[in-house]
Amino acid sequence: MTTRRRESVTRFSISLPAELARQLDQMAREKSYSNRSLAVADMIRAHLVEHREKSGDREIAGTITLVYDHHKQHVQATLTDIQHDHHEVIISTLHVHLDHDNCLEVLVVRGRAGLIRRIADELIAAKGVKHGKLTVTSSGKDLPT
Repeated sequence: MTTRRRESVTRFSISLPAELARQLDQMAREKSYSNRSLAVADMIRAHLVEHREKSGDREIAGTITLVYDHHKQHVQATLTDIQHDHHEVIISTLHVHLDHDNCLEVLVVRGRAGLIRRIADELIAAKGVKHGKLTVTSSGKDLPT
C-alpha cells in the first residue's frame, strides 16, 4: 500500500464586500464545494493555468476544437497537413460528422504554450473552418491538489 504525504496548508484571510462573499457562497453551493476554501483554491488554480498559457515556455495540455464544412475545397487536406507538421504535440484526434455538411474535430494537445497557441491559430484560421477554439489546462505537474 502506498501512502501519500499530506501537503501542508497555508492559511490566510481575505476581506470581501458582503455581496461578493454572498455570491461566492452561492456559487460554492451550486458547484457542490464543501467550503469556501475549496472554491477559492479552484479559482486560483484556474487563473494560474490561464496565466501559464501566456508563457510560451510552460508545458500545457488542452484541446483544439474545430467545426468546418468538409465540402469546402482543400479544408480537410489543409487541416491534415498542419496536424502532420505537429504530430509531436498532437496526442489524439476525434472526428465527428455533425450533419451532411459539417464536421467537428477535437485535437488533444500537450506541449509548450507558445507552440500550442500557434498551432491552434493556424488551424482556426484555415480557410473553411467555421469556428475553432483552444481550451487549455495544466499537465498537472506544476499544480498542487
